[in-house]
Amino acid sequence: MRVMLIQPPRRYWPYTSEGDNFLLQQALPALAAVAIQEGHEVEVLDCMPEHVGWKSLYDRVRDFKPHVIGCGENHALYTKEALRFFRLAREAAPEAVTVAGGGHFTNLSERYACHPDIDVICVGEGELTFAEILNHVDGGRHPNDGDWDDIDGIAFGRDGVAVRTKPARLIKHLDDLPIPAYDRMPMHLYGTSRYLFSPGGSTLHHSRGCVSKCSFCAWWTTMADRREDADGNIRLVPRWRSKSVDRMMEEVELLYYKYGKRSYVWVDESWNIDPKFNIGFSEKMLESGMKTKWMTFMRADCIVRDHEKGILEAQVRAGLAHILIGVERAEDDNLTELDKRFYTGGVAERAIAIFKENYPEVFIQATFIVGVKNETQDTLARQVELAQRLDVDFPAFHPITPVPGTPIFDDALRNGHITMDDFDDFDWLSPVLDTDYMTRHEIGEELYRMNKKFVNPKWIFKGLTSKVDYKRDMYIWFAKVSAMMAAGTIKQKLNPFDVGHYQSLVKPHWYDG
Repeated sequence: MRVMLIQPPRRYWPYTSEGDNFLLQQALPALAAVAIQEGHEVEVLDCMPEHVGWKSLYDRVRDFKPHVIGCGENHALYTKEALRFFRLAREAAPEAVTVAGGGHFTNLSERYACHPDIDVICVGEGELTFAEILNHVDGGRHPNDGDWDDIDGIAFGRDGVAVRTKPARLIKHLDDLPIPAYDRMPMHLYGTSRYLFSPGGSTLHHSRGCVSKCSFCAWWTTMADRREDADGNIRLVPRWRSKSVDRMMEEVELLYYKYGKRSYVWVDESWNIDPKFNIGFSEKMLESGMKTKWMTFMRADCIVRDHEKGILEAQVRAGLAHILIGVERAEDDNLTELDKRFYTGGVAERAIAIFKENYPEVFIQATFIVGVKNETQDTLARQVELAQRLDVDFPAFHPITPVPGTPIFDDALRNGHITMDDFDDFDWLSPVLDTDYMTRHEIGEELYRMNKKFVNPKWIFKGLTSKVDYKRDMYIWFAKVSAMMAAGTIKQKLNPFDVGHYQSLVKPHWYDG
């Protein structure tokens, strides 16, 4: 049976641009490996690095004549393009079963279950559910036949009604999954930037899920433990799982020696949850002699813990070169309201201080959320004061965005602040919600001013005079992309305060071809 997995064309976020670096979508080689293991003929097409536009994509789908077509989407921002792909798939391969997955379709499965171009949705973790779907199709069964209720973790339409089967169990041992099918990916096209995640960047992950459930974050929901009560309501419980150290060494060695990848972007929601893995993997990497650089998303409280345990130093020596910490807010009450109470008491400040005092060679990136309900000019000023006090390499201010799957989304939808047609603006650059005291347009103006306080000639001079190659490259890259965005605004004679969606996203020249 022929199986096709697609990452369709999309307008790209300027901080992952055509001239710099496309990141490998981990779901593609992971699902491809499962389909291959089940004995199917598999073709994977990542349109972004291969520059395959919509017209060419139609031809590729039609010529392959797939029996099953899979496409996932984690970002509400790209909803229209994902649905455009399923329409294309229906026209190019009308007999194929179309499968949607990823965080967006998981969290809105009942909305899309009856979509005419989507036959079935994988809800949550995909590999085992996808394998079952393939086996059903291979056996001549179709969701429209009404006998797919025995597959856990799917949603589909039946007679115009959304059907959701019982939740699938999470994969207990991630080591049981096959090695991602990197050989089906255009690995030579990933990580080609001179500056960003250089040299030879690639994504990978050792863990899934999270131990927390921040109210603004939908990342943890896809890999959450779904529990159904007696009334059929689903409750999400955070779950974190990790591959073993030996399994991760096997994957890193494959990327390092076969594909020449030296710089890794770990896409784990929280890389450093388990101190045993942190030290075990770091020691194995040091023993291997492989020279690598990593970028990871780290929890501040776990950084403090690992420093106190004396195991953070090994992580840095093993390749940790770039951390991203979600500082988010200056006020503890806001952190608590965002269900990020484990960051109260200045934990993020302590974690950042640890790196600056002990490991100044590590590039520190921090995110701050603006536009919470009680946001005022005074609270925004406190955000700026905190960022100035922390003095990280790159502070990023993002407007809070009501992503599907989060309590913030449910509240905004319930109160009429957004509709299901507003996803085009969900780019984490464009404010989409008013606060109790400020309009979204006022927040946009303040975001512009806040960023100007940090991305300026003094900032770039500090980075360019760093003795650390990685830091210098990152400063050059951030400065270059920021300058390109500013130049684009001037060229189009746009209001620099108007951070509208398609001012931010960039349409590649090959997009329609």
